[in-house]
Amino acid sequence: MKRKLHLNLFIHSRGHHEASWRHPMASPLALTDIAYYQDLARKAEEGLFDSLFLADQLALADDVERAGRAWLEPITLLGALAVSTSRIGLIATASTTYTEPFNLARQYASLDHISRGRIGWNIVTSWSAPAARNFGDTSQKSHAARYEQAEEFMQVVKGLWDGWADDAVVDDRAGGRYAWPDRIRPIDHQGPHYQVAGPLNMPRCPQGRPVLVQAGSSETGRRFAARHAEAVFTAHMEKATAQEFYADLKSLVRAEGRDPSQAIILPGLSPMIAATEAEARRMSEELNDLADPEIGRKRLSGRFGGHDFSHLPLDKPLKPEDFPDPRTVEAARSRAEVIVGLVRREGLTLLQLLSKLAGARGHFTFAGTPEQVADLIEDWFTDGAADGFNIMPPILPAMLDVFMAEVIPLLQKRGLFRTAYEGETLRDHYGLIRPENPFF
Repeated sequence: MKRKLHLNLFIHSRGHHEASWRHPMASPLALTDIAYYQDLARKAEEGLFDSLFLADQLALADDVERAGRAWLEPITLLGALAVSTSRIGLIATASTTYTEPFNLARQYASLDHISRGRIGWNIVTSWSAPAARNFGDTSQKSHAARYEQAEEFMQVVKGLWDGWADDAVVDDRAGGRYAWPDRIRPIDHQGPHYQVAGPLNMPRCPQGRPVLVQAGSSETGRRFAARHAEAVFTAHMEKATAQEFYADLKSLVRAEGRDPSQAIILPGLSPMIAATEAEARRMSEELNDLADPEIGRKRLSGRFGGHDFSHLPLDKPLKPEDFPDPRTVEAARSRAEVIVGLVRREGLTLLQLLSKLAGARGHFTFAGTPEQVADLIEDWFTDGAADGFNIMPPILPAMLDVFMAEVIPLLQKRGLFRTAYEGETLRDHYGLIRPENPFF
């Protein structure tokens, strides 16, 4: 069967450019207005997107005065979107570092029932020092410790989701039997981080388990993805690194005894689209002019665990030596690797680097016509760089509207993208099998 392209809509602020919240084409609705998210979700469903994605942060950033990044808690928001849509997949971030496995397993199973099988969980290990303080973590966990904890977390939640056989509930009103107790099992987990008896107090969810999504691209993150992830969000600023990542992760998945087709890879793409390339570039420059470089400097510091970049002048050409070694970064290690690699290749000034990161925080940004965007998507998809894309419109809803009206029809005409939903669940959209229950 011919491969089909997968498209996920990543909803972030009023767009992925850090100045999008100020732009006149951005939504006038508040970032706490449920109508904003419902409108975007319904649009994406009309466009036949596989899924939409909501990120999260567990602390208020120190740039709140000049950055529109305070929004609704994503698991709660997913519940509202589940009853506002009927076919599109719904993915939200939750942290293994600062969430209890029983609570998370129960929340995502509930959402999967509510949505009739359309839920995915983006697994993250939280690295932010302000987030650590919000959860009483006075000794912020190292990169290795966070992933060690996450491995045990996955063992627990998978066991909880598999704790009910698919036929455990009979709901026999006449006979007076609701469920077979011998088709429900506790997990009685005892580990270094968690002690969880189980079972969950609800039946197995429609997809068996929510679709497992992951976005870490460090060596540790890749191996974690190879064991657990069914979809991988990743950031690359050029096709060559995306191809390297794609080949490496697929080989790691195969080495874990899994079918590589059961781990789809979706690089981020933030396209500014206009009738001409010149107009698209003008719009990008207009957005960059609205961005505050000092906000960008703060965000760059956060990517490197709070490293001080205040001494670097904006017009100074950068060298890799101006940054901490990414291997020593306990924060967003994979994104630190992307940033240092970009500096090494292009020798940017600090202002040029901040302008590139303002567009989509280290994801691929592109300004061009609908045909050029479709060509780029087709090229990456057919040349070993992607199974689809995590679409990150720089301005919402304006650039989503253009993408749907102008790019998706081109992808459909080329036979790359669906013309109708063919399944009901997120697993159906992504071409993923429903996991068998190993206990029943």
